[in-house]
Amino acid sequence: MYLIQPWIDSTGHFFNRDNWYLERLNHEIVKQIITGIYVIFFGLWLASFKVEKLKLYRWQYGYMFFVSMIGSALVGLLKSQSAHACPWNMVHPTALSYVWDFTAKHGHCFPGGHASAGFILMTGYFVYRLEQPKRAYFYLISGILLGFMMGWAQMMRGAHFLSHNLWTGWVVWAVNILFYAVCIHRFEFEKRIKQELI
Repeated sequence: MYLIQPWIDSTGHFFNRDNWYLERLNHEIVKQIITGIYVIFFGLWLASFKVEKLKLYRWQYGYMFFVSMIGSALVGLLKSQSAHACPWNMVHPTALSYVWDFTAKHGHCFPGGHASAGFILMTGYFVYRLEQPKRAYFYLISGILLGFMMGWAQMMRGAHFLSHNLWTGWVVWAVNILFYAVCIHRFEFEKRIKQELI
């Protein structure tokens, strides 16, 4: 609660709710850029069926795209079934200030869907950790930072509490751990194949 209080004015309104930078830049443009990255991975995966040079990386491209989409879709599914209200639906003005309504059931605000667009970049950590550790850590750190930055911007608008975004990060991480545990042998096999070809 303390982390979201600074973004509420004395009348109980989230004064950044319609802020251009938070709404347009963070909520739309950054998300579109990340979506573009995944469209590229999907395109590379499709091209790998025709382009011989890409064939060696087909597994990585496909894994990056499909596991990321599964993680993002799971967050979206959980959010669509959630009864948790958004902070901007829980604050009600009074004569002197405002009050929090913890019985609000407007729903569909948990976990934070927008932050998942950043957090799904963590999938790259699992894709590259065996073969390219530096690239793997780039994806891990980028995913964590972008997820928190995108989630924090939504907190400033009143769309989510910090806990919503923390759960989003956890769900995406758990999906990645699960798929990686199932696919670890395939990653090891792919690494051996590439080493033999070099």
